Amino acid sequence: MADEPFQNYVVYLSSRERNMFTGIIEHQAKIIDIKKELSNVHFKLSTPITHELKVDQSVAHNGVCLTVTEIQEDGYWVTAIDETLQRTNLGQLKPNDTVNIERCMPAHGRFDGHIVQGHVDCTGVIDEIHDLDGSWMIFITHPADAGFTVTKGSICVNGISLTVVDSFPDAFSVAIIPYTWENTNLSKLSVSQTVNLEFDILGKYLKKFSVSLPIFKK
Repeated sequence: MADEPFQNYVVYLSSRERNMFTGIIEHQAKIIDIKKELSNVHFKLSTPITHELKVDQSVAHNGVCLTVTEIQEDGYWVTAIDETLQRTNLGQLKPNDTVNIERCMPAHGRFDGHIVQGHVDCTGVIDEIHDLDGSWMIFITHPADAGFTVTKGSICVNGISLTVVDSFPDAFSVAIIPYTWENTNLSKLSVSQTVNLEFDILGKYLKKFSVSLPIFKK
């Protein structure tokens, strides 16, 4: 049968793993408090949609899926474990820093960006920022083995769904329109700062299949 090589690939998803984002940023949230507990870090954030959140809700922060653990009058709390802190730029956050936030997409929601899981693959480094008199071009470097991009493909940068302009084995560029520049934290970043990267899930599956399935080795 045509699908025979795939018959043993079965994926079981918990309700938490079925959360999905689209890379369309809803708001920015400001860090108002940070508390360390063993290897974990608790962040308190303030945002205009705090009153709409609920405990146990999944919210992407700079592209990292975190669970709301507590809601207070002036903000809400999330927790990042050591694995998350090591793989992302959350460990570099300070009070008054802003992060891009997006609630997971409801089943009846419009799919405006691309499939974003909230599972950051690595951090990238901003290598260049060019003001193009009405738009901005940002060049970002990353470890070559962390993932790959394709021209006109999708990439998630700090939780933002963006389109790749130039693609290289260890770098890529993205063009930023004024709305995105003004309504995300990209405008607050500078050369040498790190950003969270999540590569396109479809590309990651194709890469996995290409090295593991017989049909791709013929």
